[in-house]
Amino acid sequence: MQIGVFSVSDITRDPVTGRTPTEGERIKSAVAIAKKVEEIGMDVYATGEHHNPPFYASSPTTLLGYIAAQTERIILSTATTLITTNDPVKIAEDFAMLQHLADGRVDLVLGRGNTAPVYPWFGKNMQDSVELTVENYNLLRQLWDKDTVNWEGKFRTPLRNFTSTPRPLDGVAPFVWHGSIRTPQVAEIAAYFGDGFFANNIFWPKEHYMQLISLYRERYEHYGHGRADQAVVGLGGQFFMRKNSQDAVNEFRPYFDNAPVYGHGPSMEDFTAQTPLTVGSPQEVIEKTLSFQEYFGDYQRQLFLIDHAGLPLKTVLEQLDLFGEYVLPELRREFAARRPADVPDGPTHAARVAARSAASRTSAAPSLQ
Repeated sequence: MQIGVFSVSDITRDPVTGRTPTEGERIKSAVAIAKKVEEIGMDVYATGEHHNPPFYASSPTTLLGYIAAQTERIILSTATTLITTNDPVKIAEDFAMLQHLADGRVDLVLGRGNTAPVYPWFGKNMQDSVELTVENYNLLRQLWDKDTVNWEGKFRTPLRNFTSTPRPLDGVAPFVWHGSIRTPQVAEIAAYFGDGFFANNIFWPKEHYMQLISLYRERYEHYGHGRADQAVVGLGGQFFMRKNSQDAVNEFRPYFDNAPVYGHGPSMEDFTAQTPLTVGSPQEVIEKTLSFQEYFGDYQRQLFLIDHAGLPLKTVLEQLDLFGEYVLPELRREFAARRPADVPDGPTHAARVAARSAASRTSAAPSLQ
């Protein structure tokens, strides 16, 4: 199981102090959080992509490249790379470049994005979002998988004898997850290509995500990539904890009540009962996280949202220290004990290079008659 952190990169006023951090402070905080993720033994740091206030992460590969230079082990990923409004050529080039800089410690989550004003800023129409997703991803795959591409589609100028540079590291493109909150077509694309499917798993009850993940698993098997229970699934989640459960509830309540996404709506108690959010002790975080496997089946990646709603950096780093000491070791033990031997581990560049080499040797071996 790959365990890590993802950020939506919001800039939000701290409701306790009344202070709003600057863009520069939040960007530097992202770097500090990623370094702490590596320090405590987590596996993944992922950043969002947004092009409108109140967010800062308009250039994920720039941020991840800077983090790559200051880390050695963690996988660097995205919470969503916008496949709809980004040019697939630029995605192919940027992430291949990042692959080389980070020695392969790179993958990405592709998604449509659901901020309507962004589409016309990049010359697109939100009504075309599903078509854009399908066309742009088909082109992206060709750019990574073929040395020379000849292509023509509906939404961009044709390509003639085009080579995307640099080529993917070791000839193996970054692993792709397709992220979705509610779109079944995204699960279908992930299944068709044998890619991973990442369910946001933050805002909705588990039944909503169970439907999307079940669809992905069924179609993954249908397309011949393996059994449904061997499909590659990632989940989001979120927590706030203190050693004493009531301390966590008291401290987090003003942040929850004023959060831009879910504040001024259901009570914190109702929201934690109905969604993956856990506010409580380390043991409560462990128990709720382990329950995901019961609902969604064996899965490969668990990322947590922890730096949102105006929480100060000091508090976020304290959360990670608590997680590293009390939660992470127990999750590792339990997930390892529960996972069947024939269910794959989370994808890494090294493992995928080795698998390709093994497949090449098998196909090249002479048959015995």
